[in-house]
Formats: sequence, structure tokens, C-alpha cells
Amino acid sequence: MGGLSAVDKRLIYHLSGDLGDSPAPYADLAARLGLTEDEVLAAIRRFRERGLIRRFGATLWHQRSGFTANAMVVFQVEPERAGECGETLARRPYVSHCYLRRPGPGWPFNLYAMVHAESQDQLRAMVEEMAAETGAAEWRMLESLRELKKVSLRYFADLADSGSEADEADAGRSNANGS
Repeated sequence: MGGLSAVDKRLIYHLSGDLGDSPAPYADLAARLGLTEDEVLAAIRRFRERGLIRRFGATLWHQRSGFTANAMVVFQVEPERAGECGETLARRPYVSHCYLRRPGPGWPFNLYAMVHAESQDQLRAMVEEMAAETGAAEWRMLESLRELKKVSLRYFADLADSGSEADEADAGRSNANGS
């Protein structure tokens, strides 16, 4: 990724992990990296302006919060309408991910959406409504049976100031709880 210094990359690595529940997480991060809090905040603003950081937010364990019926739903929609259909599905509050992909041999699906519901009946009703709205010629619901891995990717790990107790604890927390 052009234009990023080693300090920028280290900062991105740490921002992609757990900031913790400190009352001053950016000051803590600055101290960890040998920067000032103002330098960290200025870099975050710069990353946002460049479109490198999309947002900051809490990560919800959806299964533990009652959203136990989850599926990746694949739709075969007309290629010329795929973008429009994808935007329509992406606006739904229960869709967390929505992608256009190339179909493959024996796999005609070009629109993918991850859907979260509180029951199997609710999930099926949502998906049927989505299929009708997109005019999908065909669709499949690939239900989640068990989560094997779900992590936020930590970019630039090779440049992180690894070896510190805080980094090792952060890495252990990410692997142990799947966040």
C-alpha cells in the first residue's frame, strides 16, 4: 500500500486489534508506539480522509445476542441489474455483507449476502422476500452450522512492535475469542 510509513503501518496494525476499554485508548496506543496522542489522532484523521479506515465500532457476538439463524445467501440475478440489486440488499438492516462475484462453471450465482435472523422461519421469510425483490432466477441459502473462525484481519503484523507483553496479550485475546 503506497504512501504508508512504517509508523503508519504499525498504527494500522494496532488499530485493527482490540483498543480495550481504557478511558483514553488513543493515549494508551500512543504511549505503546512512542507517539503523542495528537499524532495518533492526526494519523487516524489522515487514514479516514484517504479512505483507509472505514469506521470504528464494537464487535457484537450475534449468536449470543439472539441472532442464531444466519446464512450466506447466493442469488443469480441478471448481470445488468446486479449492482442495483446488490445496493438494494445492502440497505437491509439484517444484511451484514453483500458482494458481487463472478459466476463459475456449474455455479451461476453472482450476488452474495450474509443474512442474520432470530429464527429459521424469520430467516427464510427474509430470504424469500429478497429473492422476489431482486427477481433472482435462482438462489440458495447456505446456512451457518458452526463458526470455525471469525477474526478481524490484522494488517502489517510483520511490522508491529511484536514481543511486548501488550501485543502478545492482544494476539492471544484475538485468537481465543474469535474477535
